[in-house]
Amino acid sequence: MKLFLKGDRCFKEKCAIERRGENPPGQHGARRGRRIVGYGLQLREKQKVKRIYGVLERQFRLYFAEADRQKGITGHNLLVALERRLDNVVFSLGFAASRAQARQIVRHGHVLVDGKKASIPSLQVRAGQTVAIKEGSRSNLQIRASVETARGRGVPGWLELDAENCTGKVVALPTREDIKIPVQEQLIVELYSR
Repeated sequence: MKLFLKGDRCFKEKCAIERRGENPPGQHGARRGRRIVGYGLQLREKQKVKRIYGVLERQFRLYFAEADRQKGITGHNLLVALERRLDNVVFSLGFAASRAQARQIVRHGHVLVDGKKASIPSLQVRAGQTVAIKEGSRSNLQIRASVETARGRGVPGWLELDAENCTGKVVALPTREDIKIPVQEQLIVELYSR
């Protein structure tokens, strides 16, 4: 199961997850016969989403509680809230190679939202807002390299990228169809509904 934690390496054929196959590493990795069902499956799915987005347990519970209060399907609301985080938007626009790097770029003050400095990775972006890299940080080699590789990877439909000026715009809020992460959000809802 790919978590896309290592940036561009997960998109290439050198990805360790692809090469390794189904067996976990180690001497006893090839053991067979164990199947994960019920609670274990639900817990795995929740842990996978937490690790993909880099969110800790307490914050994840708050996201779930907020998604549960909103109208609509709780699982979709949860994924949309996680997708709207500023660090995830910076990663999706291609200003960083991974979500962890995007979080660091945001924390170090390299990101502007509507022309104002934003240093909180969990900031929820809204439709119509612009996300840009600060003028002085645009020459950063890592940011430049990430923008170049992002052109080949593409940008989600709910975002608009101007790679020359290192700016992006949130055209609309993401829908479940826009979120390409292989997640069964219904299992997370079932886990928290116990």
